[in-house]
Amino acid sequence: MGERIVAAMSGGVDSSVAAAILREAGHDVVGVTMRLLPAADVGDVRAVAEKLGFPHEVMDLRDEFRRAVVEPFLAAYAAGRTPLPCAACNHALKFGALLRRAGELGATAVATGHYARVEPGEGGRWRLRRARDASRDQSYFLYGITPERLSHIRFPLGEMTKDDVRAKARALGLANAEKPDSQEICFIPGGDTAGYLREKLGEKPGAIVDTAGRKVGEHSGVHFYTIGQRRGLNLQGTEPRHVVAVNAATNTVIVGSEDDLLSSGCEVEGVNWIAAPRTGSVGVKIRSRHGPVPATVTPGVEGRVTVRFAEPQRSVTPGQAAVFYAGDDLLGGGTIASAVR
Repeated sequence: MGERIVAAMSGGVDSSVAAAILREAGHDVVGVTMRLLPAADVGDVRAVAEKLGFPHEVMDLRDEFRRAVVEPFLAAYAAGRTPLPCAACNHALKFGALLRRAGELGATAVATGHYARVEPGEGGRWRLRRARDASRDQSYFLYGITPERLSHIRFPLGEMTKDDVRAKARALGLANAEKPDSQEICFIPGGDTAGYLREKLGEKPGAIVDTAGRKVGEHSGVHFYTIGQRRGLNLQGTEPRHVVAVNAATNTVIVGSEDDLLSSGCEVEGVNWIAAPRTGSVGVKIRSRHGPVPATVTPGVEGRVTVRFAEPQRSVTPGQAAVFYAGDDLLGGGTIASAVR
């Protein structure tokens, strides 16, 4: 028997196949489902665990999820930022609370269905790498993993495509083989972010102004707007305008032209280095679905760095992540604090 590994199981096909691969490789698998919401259906997970022949338990993390993910999510929007709740959940729960539970169960590692790779590197330091299938890569959301935890994490799907995963699930006879991917924030009913924010934060009307400070419209709350947004502004005039900044302190939304969305760099806070801290040239991703762009990193104070892009980038959004790469290796990352116009 190989090592004992806790497999994080959400009920989706990815986490199910990840657990199956570990089981086939001879590991002692324990399936654990994190209960994050009041209503959580674990029927699919239990069916998979029973079919594959390993134990399964539910771990109640509703309070931790509220404190670590939901409350910061709402606070970020109230402050005029656009947060990244999946990254916060990965850091605090999947590779925080779940790793602690793994230790209690006598397990040496936690495995998830993320599309990414973990490999041993030089000098005993482990490497976090992009998935072999770039179209499925999820490493952007994993930048908060600390180097100390990396050796205790397994990503069995890192070399696979989504088609590979579904084919594997069908071959195993798993009932969730064709289950659609979740595209929504798990705690927002129906994917209605605006409705959720209105329920939780209410409305706080204010002015929409252009880059010269002239009032061109009104808004119902800065938390309903994000950088680059064009729809739903209901502005005076006919020229196309986009949200280029959100100022929660003055309760103001600033709009401008396409060119006003361009930034030469950004300030990044709360930086976590998985590889040795890097200065100079890197590739940086400022959103999950864009590839890394050339940039330079200059260290600051209190876990901050300044990023300068080789070419101006569009819609640099405070609250999102700036993640640094060298080839396929993820070096580290942090939260965008502000854009450099």
